[in-house]
Amino acid sequence: MAHISPLTDHDIADTEILASFAHYEKTRGFVPNSIRTMARRPAIAKAFMALNQAVLYEGTVAIETKMLVSLASSMAAGCQYCESHMTNLSSIYEASDEKIAAIWEFESSDLFSDAERAAITIGLNAGGSPNEATAEDFTELKKHYSDEEIVEIMASAALFGYLNRWNDTMATTLEVLAADVAERVIGSVGWTPGKHA
Repeated sequence: MAHISPLTDHDIADTEILASFAHYEKTRGFVPNSIRTMARRPAIAKAFMALNQAVLYEGTVAIETKMLVSLASSMAAGCQYCESHMTNLSSIYEASDEKIAAIWEFESSDLFSDAERAAITIGLNAGGSPNEATAEDFTELKKHYSDEEIVEIMASAALFGYLNRWNDTMATTLEVLAADVAERVIGSVGWTPGKHA
């Protein structure tokens, strides 16, 4: 059970936040409870949503790649809430169920390119604690991505450092759609809703 209840649309008077919520509903099929909880402090919710937009949806790195990096980072951190969300978003941004389920086998799976492997490696190594990212990880990244693109990839992993801590600490309640997608796609490789049910 969540430690702080998320707000409903009726609890929110800020039209900018409600417009963003409508966008989430349209693109994801729901508004994340994490952001509904942040909305108790509108400036935090707005700043987070702007950062989320800039990190995941702008730039030149494929959105699918950034979603998979974020998924790997969340798996390394052990945040089941974020794992479910990134499974859902990876699916929305055209990663196949088979590819998403193979995320722990990305180093050997034919479903991933060398560029994706380099990006997922840094997400996985940066997502754990202690951080295990190495100079060799960056050498491999630089074979496939510009410095600007590496910033995008690292921003994806770092964004989920914040979200992993937020959602695991707050025990954010998992939305039905995200839980259903995660169960379908990564349930067979060990995902459960844990404290987020």
